[in-house]
Amino acid sequence: MKLINHFANFLRDNVNLNQTRLETLEASVTAIQKFIRESMWDPRIRSFVEQGSWAHDTIIKPVEGKEFDADLLVVVDAVDDWSAGDYVSSLGKIFKSSNLYKDKVTVWDYCVTINYAGDRKIDIAPCVRGRAVEGRHEVCNRPTDSFERSEPIRFTEWIKERNSFSGNNSFRKVTRLIKYLRDIRGDFECPSILLTTLLAMQIDWNDADSDGFKDVPSSLKTLFGRLDDWLSDHPNKPRLDNPQLVGVEDFASNYSQDEWDGLAAVVASLRQDIDTAFDMKGKFASVEAWQAVFGRSFAKGVAIIKSEASIQNEDDTDSDDASVVLAGLIDPAAAHNGLIVDRIRQLGRWIWSARLDRPTHMRPPVWTRADIVSDQVQVHAHWTERQHAPTSQDVTDFQELPPRGGLIFDVTVNKGAPLPAGNRVKYRITNTGAAALALGKGRGGFETPQEGTKRWEVLQYRGVHLVEAFVIRDSDDALVGQSAPFHVVIR
Repeated sequence: MKLINHFANFLRDNVNLNQTRLETLEASVTAIQKFIRESMWDPRIRSFVEQGSWAHDTIIKPVEGKEFDADLLVVVDAVDDWSAGDYVSSLGKIFKSSNLYKDKVTVWDYCVTINYAGDRKIDIAPCVRGRAVEGRHEVCNRPTDSFERSEPIRFTEWIKERNSFSGNNSFRKVTRLIKYLRDIRGDFECPSILLTTLLAMQIDWNDADSDGFKDVPSSLKTLFGRLDDWLSDHPNKPRLDNPQLVGVEDFASNYSQDEWDGLAAVVASLRQDIDTAFDMKGKFASVEAWQAVFGRSFAKGVAIIKSEASIQNEDDTDSDDASVVLAGLIDPAAAHNGLIVDRIRQLGRWIWSARLDRPTHMRPPVWTRADIVSDQVQVHAHWTERQHAPTSQDVTDFQELPPRGGLIFDVTVNKGAPLPAGNRVKYRITNTGAAALALGKGRGGFETPQEGTKRWEVLQYRGVHLVEAFVIRDSDDALVGQSAPFHVVIR
């Protein structure tokens, strides 16, 4: 069985680099760019370009205890009389002369690395444009003092094109899953650039809209089958050229034949396991088969559900496990039994179903809907001991909280922009726990911010409660935006 919902949850909770780390990475890169631009480094800077997994959107969460990294090119004009090594060495000196970076910097063959206390590192590589040929890009090999042609920007465009042939970004997601397998298994090594290229070679324009790439498990099965066949046809390690620089840049140049043999053996074994899991009949048999591939973190908690509940649905449908684990914990009036909090703590947020976001006592919007109602509205929450406390802590969706203090809610639009002038926000606050409803505190209506766009709410009743933001245009009192629910879990 495909178990599409479980794949989505597994990617979100175990594989994808979490949003906080991405934001931290972006802030660090912005600071580095500013530092280089304001430094006395001689080359004229043309641009900064993301490359590697970060640019391809295949970056993953590091295994516990390890760091994640990101690659940044600084594209510059050639400097008269400079050799290749001068670009890397001089950039390293700029960072080493800084009080902020001097203890974080390491100079390598092609790049300068900034290390952030074992959590992340950023590799900054000089890339010279138009030195010998107009428009040509070259990276700098410091030990050999030589320039080497490279086309990282065009390669990234090629990867994005491959992904566009798959449904719902499934190529990118499968690439992350396979990199995750590489990292947790430990029985084969393959650089990300080589692994991504091998996978991208297995998809082409005529795969667009095909069943083999319409979702993540289908794409995983298709890509692994094709990769296994391709590796079987190439038992001797071939050249793996950058497809935008054939005959010049070989991604497999430092990969040994023994490593190639090990990769082929692991792929062949995993293909069998993936095919078995994909073709397995029955929900729990399928979960166990996929866990044989990805480990017990895949569909975490399903074994507990099976042992605690009488399961009738063992057919081929990808049914909603929440209906099993939440049975008896919720009634139609959303008077949630307090055990639902324990279940979320034990099994994870995946047990919460979208149907639970619309309890019967929730009041509908009272404003006329505009022709276009944006869903690019985000609710943010910060915990404070009291309403006007000087410090606060960020709170994420479904984060478990104690019944004390309160949350300050705020709203942004379009991935972080403030609410545009000429609009106002209303919050729909809906309590769903049995304790709150028993006291007539279910609410479900609309509340006005106390300060600007911010609203303070006390944490009090055990349960899973809902906060939504509605954006109303002042000129005609029309609803122009609505957020997804933000879930407040009070233990």
